Amino acid sequence: MNVKAVFAAACLGAVAAVPVARAGDVANLEVMGFSADGGIFVFEEYGVQDGSGFPYSNRYYIDTATDKFLPGSPVRVRLDDESANLEAARKQSSELGDKIVKGAGLNRGIAAGSNAVTQLNADPHRMVVNPRPVFPPIDDPLEVRLEEIPLPAAGSCEGMGETSGFRLSRIDARDGGQTRTLHEDKTIPQSRGCPLGYSIGGIQTFFGEGGKPAYAVLIAIRGVGFEGPDYRWIAVTGRL
Repeated sequence: MNVKAVFAAACLGAVAAVPVARAGDVANLEVMGFSADGGIFVFEEYGVQDGSGFPYSNRYYIDTATDKFLPGSPVRVRLDDESANLEAARKQSSELGDKIVKGAGLNRGIAAGSNAVTQLNADPHRMVVNPRPVFPPIDDPLEVRLEEIPLPAAGSCEGMGETSGFRLSRIDARDGGQTRTLHEDKTIPQSRGCPLGYSIGGIQTFFGEGGKPAYAVLIAIRGVGFEGPDYRWIAVTGRL
């Protein structure tokens, strides 16, 4: 083998030794906000799917008193065209969502707590916040804890890892630290795909005029993606 061939082989070996960077699809989160009375919470997740390259935008409209979707929600838009524009998907979901609740009338409320999926030094399963920026605090702390529950997924997830649901609890400081369950999965909804884990991504609160203040706990779902882990969002809502 001549010198050039040896050099080329060495270069190819070096390239082969470099790990291939793979990235899943981490959905962007946009908090649209609460209705004027705090009775409705709206948020959007959007991005470009890994693998297909299709842009998508999903909007969720939730009754904060019952933690149930409003009729017509969720709004899910995916443009099955790699050349399609992400803003076009977002515009379409916005127009469809405005038929449920006008986005112009929403109030973002207060981002009382935030934990990005890229943050490595925070507790992904516990968050304690002062519900609004008043110091010294005049409200009891809002503390939530998340527990992952091994459950079989609705779809075919064999060989992809152990799937799980979750339980979200609130620790009530006014009642001697009593624990109250806000949400507990009995089964995994098919819309979640193959969820492998969960983390608390943030707490949004709203103090409107009259009525009980509202809150939304935003939860990131780590699932199986085409090129790596995918992250999607759900919310658990309630009244303080």
